Amino acid sequence: MPDSQPQPSPSSSDPPSGPDEPGTLLLCGARLMDGRVVDVRLGAGRIEAVGTAGSLGTGRTAAPGAPVARVDLAGHLLLPAPAEPHAHGDTALSAEIDGPVLYDGRDVQRRFTEAALLQLGHGATALRSHVHVGDVQGLGALAAVLRARRALRGLVEVTAVAMPRLLTGVAGAEGLAMLRDAVKMGASVVGGCPDVDPDPAGYVEAVLDIASEHGCPVDLHTDADDPARLARLAAMAGGLRPGVTLGPCAGLSRLPAPVASRAADQLAAAGVGVVALPQGGCGTVDAGGTAPVRLLRSAGVRVAAGSGALRDVSNPVGRGDPLEAAYLLASRDGVRAEDAYDAVSGAARAALGLPEVRVEAGFPAELLAVRGETLAGVLSLAYTRIVVHRGRVVARTSAVREFCGSATGAALDLPRQGRGSRFRGRRGRGGLGRRGVAVWGLGRRGG
Repeated sequence: MPDSQPQPSPSSSDPPSGPDEPGTLLLCGARLMDGRVVDVRLGAGRIEAVGTAGSLGTGRTAAPGAPVARVDLAGHLLLPAPAEPHAHGDTALSAEIDGPVLYDGRDVQRRFTEAALLQLGHGATALRSHVHVGDVQGLGALAAVLRARRALRGLVEVTAVAMPRLLTGVAGAEGLAMLRDAVKMGASVVGGCPDVDPDPAGYVEAVLDIASEHGCPVDLHTDADDPARLARLAAMAGGLRPGVTLGPCAGLSRLPAPVASRAADQLAAAGVGVVALPQGGCGTVDAGGTAPVRLLRSAGVRVAAGSGALRDVSNPVGRGDPLEAAYLLASRDGVRAEDAYDAVSGAARAALGLPEVRVEAGFPAELLAVRGETLAGVLSLAYTRIVVHRGRVVARTSAVREFCGSATGAALDLPRQGRGSRFRGRRGRGGLGRRGVAVWGLGRRGG
């Protein structure tokens, strides 16, 4: 693939860059998935140019007086940033709470913010969070999430999904009213769990009606273990724009193969996407297992992968790490590493209605640099990470591993992480530290 040529500044029709975006950021010496080592210049929230390492100057795109920053990415693989298509921020980090989850506004906002920053540190520059509305929490949890979304602007892009419990019959009247109010408040996606309503088809119809009325996407929780119900849902959702997503759909993997294959074909024909949760389910639908990703992909279904629960009662050890989700798809479900990563990046962004990202000129500057040389190596040992959102570095994670009392690593000239990056012979970059400590760096301190 030839180098991407420098691009002019975005036109007035492009989205505003925002006050927190730098004039120019130069990423130096990064390795791409095709093996090239390149420099990447970012400006106004987009990739301006990609060229052979050392070939890009700062150019003339920096605003007068704006600083020109350089980030050395030697030894890093540069990727389109992941996105999180299925989070539960209102219950995140609540596993150790005694009794029921607190829906106090300040507590929800604090936990949601901490969870969003954890996921940003892993690389997710956009996330969609399902938020309970109605019942005891009313609209308080949603209000707290929307406050957190405003506070996180410039760091991570947050979308809220309103998730009522019941929508049919007398008991569902309040849920319907609450769902409409939630959309007016700022929930940009409507969802919920039809499996727990006495009338699942009626629930889906109500959600689709409100989505059509307000022009909202739909994101529904379902285990998808009832093929007749799933076929009806696909028929009802077919053609709805801007689109319908289902998750976690683990029940499809428990159906007989011909039945599951027919269901996958129906979802593909209806244009319905699926978000699998390889790291574990969520409290709303928690029957265990993972959606049959390879079957769905072969049928033409758009399949993304999300995290689900992040250290709440349904998964007390949930990590919220998109690279772990990709690792599980590759190691456990037999998905190619490239397809597994696409499930947490390109397909996840598509599920969120976000524009495509490539490491090419003109695309949004939503990037993740991970220490390593190949995608397989990165999914195996993804410790050191640098996250770029809207053209600026927003998170860094670095790690140094030490093996004490042994010079074996230095003597054998072993790689620091993955393959090909050798010991340098000084502390923090491989070799012997003081007092005979062998230091095997997984990355340099500070990124």
